[in-house]
Amino acid sequence: MRKYPDREKHLSLPLTSEFDLAARKVKRERRFGLLKEELIRLFFLANGVLAILVLIGIFALLLLNTIPAFKEISIKEFFTGRTWDPTSPEKPEYGILSLIVSSAMVTVGALVIAVPIGLGVAAYLSDVAHWRVREIVKPIIEILAGIPSVVVGFLGIVLFGPIISRLFYVSSGLTALNGSFLLAIMALPTIISISEDSLKAVPLSYTEASLALGASRWQTLIRVKFPAALSGIIAAIMLGMGRAIGETMTVLMATGNARSFPHGYLDSIRTLTADIAIELGEVPYYTTHYYALFAIGFVLFLITFVVNLIADIMLNKYQQREL
Repeated sequence: MRKYPDREKHLSLPLTSEFDLAARKVKRERRFGLLKEELIRLFFLANGVLAILVLIGIFALLLLNTIPAFKEISIKEFFTGRTWDPTSPEKPEYGILSLIVSSAMVTVGALVIAVPIGLGVAAYLSDVAHWRVREIVKPIIEILAGIPSVVVGFLGIVLFGPIISRLFYVSSGLTALNGSFLLAIMALPTIISISEDSLKAVPLSYTEASLALGASRWQTLIRVKFPAALSGIIAAIMLGMGRAIGETMTVLMATGNARSFPHGYLDSIRTLTADIAIELGEVPYYTTHYYALFAIGFVLFLITFVVNLIADIMLNKYQQREL
């Protein structure tokens, strides 16, 4: 028989109310957490949809302004003609083959310079360099990616151009070779960073197994780690290529902007991007010349889109294999 029933009842009331308050607090926090997660999900979904809409909008704008150009210009003439002279008083010429070849020349030249250097630096940082050296060099490389293109173009005019002129005895150093050097500088940070991350992501067991079989460090790096990280390295090269193709100010300043068809790396050239930048601000609106510049932009957009798409596919393949 309980001696103090009223006392026990009195003591149980606060305990019950505290449990209720705690349960309600947990429910509120859980409800708030779910609401916050839903808002974050909607935020990222809205940003993703917005990015897709912007891409579709750019594509539609370029396409709608490209169609009128081909009502006046033959598609075959546009892509195979060697002469771009839309302001000629006799007969305007709208062939962009010289612009395409010029863009391809500086891009390929940049990759020929940047890929060996970039892969060498990436291999050094991932497998050879002391961690303190890596902590110093990696941020410097990433800062290099943020240098304005106009500054790089200025270096081409005052530094690389005169050197090329003296070495190869040409009247002007503003050539395709000059542009290739500068675009290589701009592509290097991308190639180095992604390639180094790819090499570091190769499982340690691969390296240990290779060394256990008697391979040297360099044999392991070249014959084991590079093949294992190949998709990531290819993605790095493709992204560097995309950066080079789409660059405007550097090639505008450093390649001479000659409209003639190029025959070598010591010729002055004009790229697709440079031609748009030079002429679009001065051309009368809604003329054939105006729409032809949009057609060049559409071609450039498709080239850049395909290059970046291939790079993303390769990078996703590498990331899936890493998982």
